[in-house]
Amino acid sequence: MELKYILLEKKDGIATITFHRPEALNALNSDVLNDLNAAVDDVAADDAVRVVVFTGEGKSFIAGADLKEMDGDTAMEAIRYSRKGAAVFRKIELMDKPTIAAVNGYAFGGGFEFVLCTDIRIANSKAKLRLPEVTLGITPGFNGSQRLPKCVGMSKAKEIIFTGKMLTAADALELGILNKVTEPENLMDEVYAMANQIADNSASAIAMAKAMINVGADMDIDIGKNIELGYMAACFGTPDQIEGFTAFKEKRAAKFR
Repeated sequence: MELKYILLEKKDGIATITFHRPEALNALNSDVLNDLNAAVDDVAADDAVRVVVFTGEGKSFIAGADLKEMDGDTAMEAIRYSRKGAAVFRKIELMDKPTIAAVNGYAFGGGFEFVLCTDIRIANSKAKLRLPEVTLGITPGFNGSQRLPKCVGMSKAKEIIFTGKMLTAADALELGILNKVTEPENLMDEVYAMANQIADNSASAIAMAKAMINVGADMDIDIGKNIELGYMAACFGTPDQIEGFTAFKEKRAAKFR
């Protein structure tokens, strides 16, 4: 698979997908989205990959959508581009494998929206996040208006979107957008430490846990509890469940496939 704007590396069960367009601060255009979609399909189909890490090359994570490509678009062209990006982001959000965003720098516009579609978000202390769309006369287009309120609450999401204000990493941590903030030189060490911890656990159980969380997020608790029961019951009889229980009885660490 030949990718121009994405670097894909796999090692010890962890796939690292790096946005590789530093001359444009890793801004998203159609070609980047095509490469991202191909890389995501690759890691999703690879049973050896247990965790997927996303990061950016240079001083930017993703500086947003490429305005040069969008300039002059008609409404229908803008809709097609938005749907393309939103579809890739949704694929990442729903993929069986857990995902970690290693936010190494600017995460503006579509970059902020990308962070919101990942499972766990760790940033360096110099990272900055912003949804500046209203300052350009447009609105978020990669479903940031839908995910951000679920993360920070309705009124705070409106404040962030309506003002186009800049968030520091510390701000985003306090709001619950980020899981952790580290010093820049420690970012990838912290990310891979967590990725390895996750990779040591049952991949099938994590896939089911991720699915039940995603599905249950929009459900009434009485419906959600039955969804949880179904996924929990489905774990029994799997090789990972048998190994996990056996290891517990034998007082040893489980060795999942």
